[in-house]
Amino acid sequence: MQLRIFPENLLEWVALKLNLVPIPLLHAQVFPVISRAVLEAVDAGVFEAIAEGYDTAELVAEKCGLNARPTGQLLGVLASVKYLRYRQGKYTLTRLTHKWILPGSPNTVRDLAIYNNRVVWPWLEKMGGYLRTGKGLQYHDTFQSEEWELYQRAMWGGAVAEAQEFARKVPLPRNATQMLDIGGSHGLHSVETCRRYPHLYSMILDLPGAVEKAAPLLAKQNMGDHVVHQVGNILNDSLPEGTYDLVLMSSVAHHFTEEQNKLVAQKVAKALRPGGVFIINEFIRPDPAAAPELVGSSTDLFFGLTSTSGNWSMAEINAWQRAVGLTPLQPIAYRAIPGRFQVGARKE
Repeated sequence: MQLRIFPENLLEWVALKLNLVPIPLLHAQVFPVISRAVLEAVDAGVFEAIAEGYDTAELVAEKCGLNARPTGQLLGVLASVKYLRYRQGKYTLTRLTHKWILPGSPNTVRDLAIYNNRVVWPWLEKMGGYLRTGKGLQYHDTFQSEEWELYQRAMWGGAVAEAQEFARKVPLPRNATQMLDIGGSHGLHSVETCRRYPHLYSMILDLPGAVEKAAPLLAKQNMGDHVVHQVGNILNDSLPEGTYDLVLMSSVAHHFTEEQNKLVAQKVAKALRPGGVFIINEFIRPDPAAAPELVGSSTDLFFGLTSTSGNWSMAEINAWQRAVGLTPLQPIAYRAIPGRFQVGARKE
């Protein structure tokens, strides 16, 4: 996936072709304003207010406790990037906003936006230090109760777009009954997979703070004993041998060093039944020799800043799997989230 600038008329097309448009100025000045405008609008409840019929800048400002003039400026930005539609002095929501922003939508990423606004945005100010030192923030080590709650709700929002697709595409062994979800927190991948395969049961292994705040999210899914939490740490805990048909580690490998990922692979290989599958579900670091890819590259930088390693390449992940006797499978790409893959391996 690429982020591109498209002309709206012939003169703009010519200007772009002749390299007369200062694209870096757009990246440096305009794009950050758009990003923060979207985050602040979600956090302030602007979109919910418009959905309820508060359709002018003055009414939105009154409903959300904002000042009318900057609210009008904010709404102008949101309309320019198609979150809102403006006609005869009034604003309405677009299809994009109805699906992805409103809290009642099953696809909403609202909580992820709120988390990014309140917690993540200040981290980006530390990118210069990361570039100079190579030392990430290791944010899990600093989370208090409020951050854990925001984080779990955000991770749920981030998983909504892919969980059903994961369940459809995962190479689940025939007659599988036992799944382990490492660092699965909210459990959405387990939930969708167990719904698709009623004979499957999943245990989510995660840190105490994660389980405490994710448990209410899982409880709302009414999965009973099909999907359950267990407090633990894959780096320190042992796993029962020959137990699982499917082991999933989704959005966790980028928090670990290479040695830690190798350790996890060793534990998982022993814990799998013959024919069992180990899936590392991640954004993949693009091959520098291949065509540039925005999502994989930007998440690589982001995870390097905020956590331990950044993204890993398919070759690196497959090497961990081969080293413990697993046979890599064909990687499975996501249609909904470009740059993200299921990188699996089977125990023969």
